[in-house]
Amino acid sequence: MSRIGKLPISVPTGVAISVDKDNAVTVKGPKGSLTTQVDRDITVAIEDGTLTVTRPTEQKRHKAMHGLYRSLINNMVTGVSAGFEKKLELVGVGYKASLVGSTLELALGYSHNVYIALPGEVSATAVTEKGKNPIVTLNSIDNQLLGQVAAKIRSLRKVEPYKGKGVRFVGEIIRRKAGKTASK
Repeated sequence: MSRIGKLPISVPTGVAISVDKDNAVTVKGPKGSLTTQVDRDITVAIEDGTLTVTRPTEQKRHKAMHGLYRSLINNMVTGVSAGFEKKLELVGVGYKASLVGSTLELALGYSHNVYIALPGEVSATAVTEKGKNPIVTLNSIDNQLLGQVAAKIRSLRKVEPYKGKGVRFVGEIIRRKAGKTASK
């Protein structure tokens, strides 16, 4: 059995899960509602406040999907009950972040500012304190969408290994390289 797939998902109070005949799983909670289509071979069962995902055979395809759908459903349950958050740090001289409506404006050392229109499901805050790097906090109930938006922002100015400048996740460890040394 898949180590991830065989773990049961505990359903917190206030979260309702329904599975229709087409194997579409809908999770509703205090923060919103999410739906995903599960493969028809995978069985989703809800009993006594726990949800279990089972596979029919030991085929490689079924094994691969077993853990995948269990993780996706678990992320949906966590999203509608607690939500997800990612923090990005802008490291560099003159790097700035500001939020205007649902548009994130970033100054990342280019000759122009970069504007990113955030999806409706993602909310953001930009904090700039004197003497510290600007921090952009992204919140959403959809972990997959949140990761995509964070990766898109990070790709605008990847962290370079010599001075460590760029957009990084808070707490991310960057592998630094030694610069040039004076020759004798």
